[in-house]
Amino acid sequence: MSAAHERRAAVTGIGVVAPNGTSTDTFWKATQEGLSILDRITREGCEELPLKVAGEVRAFDPFAAVEERFLVQTDRFTHYAMAAADLALDDARLGRADTDAAPFSVGVVTAAGSGGGEFGQRELQRLWGKGSRYVGPYQSIAWFYAASTGQISIRRGLKGPCSVVAADEAGGLDALAHAARAVRRGTDAIVAGSTEAPLAPYSMVCQLGYEELSTVVDPSRAYRPFTDAACGFVPAEGGAMLVVEADDAARARGATIRAFVAGHAATFTGASRWDRSREGLTQAIRGALDEAGCAPEDVDVVFADALGVLEADRAEALAIADALGAQGRRVPVTAPKTGIGRGYCAAPVLDTAAAVLAMEHGLIPPTPNVVDVCHDLDLVTGRARAAELRTALVLSRGLMGSNSALVLRHAAADRP
Repeated sequence: MSAAHERRAAVTGIGVVAPNGTSTDTFWKATQEGLSILDRITREGCEELPLKVAGEVRAFDPFAAVEERFLVQTDRFTHYAMAAADLALDDARLGRADTDAAPFSVGVVTAAGSGGGEFGQRELQRLWGKGSRYVGPYQSIAWFYAASTGQISIRRGLKGPCSVVAADEAGGLDALAHAARAVRRGTDAIVAGSTEAPLAPYSMVCQLGYEELSTVVDPSRAYRPFTDAACGFVPAEGGAMLVVEADDAARARGATIRAFVAGHAATFTGASRWDRSREGLTQAIRGALDEAGCAPEDVDVVFADALGVLEADRAEALAIADALGAQGRRVPVTAPKTGIGRGYCAAPVLDTAAAVLAMEHGLIPPTPNVVDVCHDLDLVTGRARAAELRTALVLSRGLMGSNSALVLRHAAADRP
């Protein structure tokens, strides 16, 4: 397909199951108001662990969202994914009649970092406590990173290109980019995103090996990136799924185009090498802008990775300045995840959903719990800021060294 006739990848649907809202509307309301829901972890078996604060999804009833026959086969992270996929498809008005009529035209791509740890722990306890005859057959699939892609595909009858991205926390953005490229190559639509459920004893013990994890017990102080008081990040569960669709296919069926996935790039700089992440993130930003055909001065808002580690925060602030030049010190930067936690692969997908909504509403959400910024950034804190937003830049880095940048364009700003 020639560049002149290349299909563009549009976001037509958003589905959110997050700690601060189990619908897109409730998520956006809490996000724009800068509400922080970080609190003490309440999950059984986690009481004695040193990780005390996280973003839990507490207002989600899986039995109301997903059929029981799918629930028993899957872990909590896949429950979130199936529910969020339904919300995204409903938002895109891409119903079962549409997908049943052309099942090979719609695919699924997800990213996951923690997998089905809660399900796996339960089955392993049965294995060692009672014996192999007490282990369910779904142990073989429910823990696996690919479970959400497979179950969404099976449950909704989506037979187009299906895949899983394994790229650290940055995999959430890479999954959206993978979807956009599949659409440009000819697939009509991809359900893409990430959900996580890392708040179970086994999963939490695994996370304790991360030096960047915050073990502060005060929820208002546990996650404060870009400040001198930065003490690491707190994890979160939940996530988001988006429908990424070819603009011509969307228009043909009368769908609303909410934004365009305009550019993406990724680099790798090594595990916890935050000094090197400056260069890697800079290159990712430049590559994403180049693919989008945008200049640095076109960027109206940056949704930051915001790890909450002094060295990492400094590297990110410098990378934004390096890539955007003088604009990098003037462009508004935000990190709404400080109010809900950093949900591994799901974190940048939630940021992407927030960025689309921010462009639609002309409002930059604030960064909860953060004051006294110590880096040369125009970080939006306190309350939301009104602004005309035509181009948003979403950033993500992984603890193992992945760096990713995604450029979104407002639907009205990117017409032929």
